[in-house]
Amino acid sequence: MMDGPAALAVEGLVAGYGRIEALRGVDLALQPGQLVALVGANGAGKTTLLRTLSGLIGARAGRVHLFGEDITTASPERRVRAGLAQVLEGRQVFGPLSVQDNLRLGAYTRPLQCAQQLEAMYELFPVLKDKRLLPAGTLSGGQQQMLAMARALMSQPKVLLLDEPSMGLAPLLVKEVFGVVQRLKERGVPILLVEQNARAALAIADHGYVLEAGRVVLSGPARQLLHDERVQQAYLGISK
Repeated sequence: MMDGPAALAVEGLVAGYGRIEALRGVDLALQPGQLVALVGANGAGKTTLLRTLSGLIGARAGRVHLFGEDITTASPERRVRAGLAQVLEGRQVFGPLSVQDNLRLGAYTRPLQCAQQLEAMYELFPVLKDKRLLPAGTLSGGQQQMLAMARALMSQPKVLLLDEPSMGLAPLLVKEVFGVVQRLKERGVPILLVEQNARAALAIADHGYVLEAGRVVLSGPARQLLHDERVQQAYLGISK
């Protein structure tokens, strides 16, 4: 049993859009230093969960705690200041702005640490240093994904939410992006990774959750889920 509060604790979370209830009582926990993978089919509620955690969608019921602090009703900005950062699905970099200006935007809550964080990001993502003066829109898909991740890290988050980082990328770039996620894990950044590539996500995660129709239907050590028959048949393309 771990001492101290979870990095992120979600209890009975209910959320949705209009009359549609996309999350139906979700419980999950992310411990300090952990990488947790959340897998599931399209429409399972994965992105809705991240949007609710980051405050872009209001919770209808349940609680969200960040290192013991109740952030259930906090604004998105307050959650960022409290230490929560999200890398949105589809990267969403500011194309006309330079790579460096995109990164600076990520440090708006910590302007005094901006220069120091820039150097840290250039060390972690050398390709961004080489292209720092170019418009972000000229980067490849994989490089834009790295920029989106680096921009989120500029705020020195206590918890990082990653939404489908491999989406739309060629296999070689997927491997590169997951390599970066692995390095972040090794640096002790707690990460909640939402990913349709269940095999790649569970291969590097400590713990995993399977979401179906807005509910957690399976959870456990990631390696255990990789060998679970139900997960293999539903998400890994393995049948008996």
